[in-house]
Amino acid sequence: MTTTEGERFARALAEQDPAALRAVLADRIDFAALTPGRHWTSTDPAEVVGEIVLGRWFGAGRRVTELCSVTTGRVAGCHHVGYLLRVERDGTDHLVEQQAYYTTRDGVIDSLHILCSGYQAIASAEPAAFSR
Repeated sequence: MTTTEGERFARALAEQDPAALRAVLADRIDFAALTPGRHWTSTDPAEVVGEIVLGRWFGAGRRVTELCSVTTGRVAGCHHVGYLLRVERDGTDHLVEQQAYYTTRDGVIDSLHILCSGYQAIASAEPAAFSR
């Protein structure tokens, strides 16, 4: 079974692996994201990975402890990946869900638009499952 670029992105994010994240993005990217309280844009994959995703979103004091789920799909020529992460932030467990729509060129993501749930605090023993 072939792994999609979106799945590769989600797994690299869960590993907090900057080289793997950068490898799945094109040299120039149309990036936009909406998180609680802020809209993000960039065309520079180094900025997307180092300053936004692993800098502000999942940087210091934040450790992804589990990739709880990954779903993929397509809307005509647009790909979709959704992923749920369990993240420890400053000693408290949280869930973060992101839905991403992307296009690819030559095996890398050249357009990536993400919607984020934000950090949702949970009890440590609470299951990571959610209902659809």
